[in-house]
Amino acid sequence: MQDISVVIITRNEEANIQRCLNSVKEIAGEVVVVDSFSTDKTVEICESFGCRVFIREFTGYGNQKQFAVDQAVNDWVLSIDADEVVSPCLRDELQRFIGTTITGKGAVYGYYIPFVLYYLGSILKHCGTGRNLRLFDRRACKFTLVPVHESVDMTGKPGRMKGRIIHYSYRDFSHHLEKINYYTSLAAEGNQKKGKRFHKFWVAFKFPVTFCVYYFLRLGILDGYPGFIWSFLAGIYTSLKIAKTIEMTNA
Repeated sequence: MQDISVVIITRNEEANIQRCLNSVKEIAGEVVVVDSFSTDKTVEICESFGCRVFIREFTGYGNQKQFAVDQAVNDWVLSIDADEVVSPCLRDELQRFIGTTITGKGAVYGYYIPFVLYYLGSILKHCGTGRNLRLFDRRACKFTLVPVHESVDMTGKPGRMKGRIIHYSYRDFSHHLEKINYYTSLAAEGNQKKGKRFHKFWVAFKFPVTFCVYYFLRLGILDGYPGFIWSFLAGIYTSLKIAKTIEMTNA
């Protein structure tokens, strides 16, 4: 039988964290929260829910999430962000998983979970979708220790779940722009540390390519106006990340 530790990193997430915690309460053997000195009621909400809360300076997304995983008492971990929720379908699937026993050759030690994005009042069914390795045995999996766009490295072949995580990442258009500015700065700093360099041509080239990938190839056009805005800003994100890297490396 597999008990699950749910791990979450937070900073000033009082607008989202209760919704997230409510979505995992039926499947979590425990909830581990690593908070980066929130100045709102995030910690208070988490403690009232019964979470094990650790206060720690933010040292990058991969590092922070791995620290959270290391605090878990169970081997199986579900990593979820404070602005995400477990859908009812995924909750039922995880409840079935908890009742299983995993042994023997060829056992799966990590599961990819699909996600969808709630954006500008609707769920993006096409361009705002993907899969991430979120449920895993921490004895066989580790987060990559990078500042942003962290992932999970695992040993062995992963499995796949059908239920989805719903991501409520952006309150509105302005919030999206704020996050683009923040994450592109982190990404550029990471590129600079790795010694990556780009020709200025890539700034102009990446925008139309990324937009077309999301809007046409990934069918963002079928997501209506929200799909267009998402695809447009995805192009802005990739170009701005490169432009900031050029700015840093030429300074």
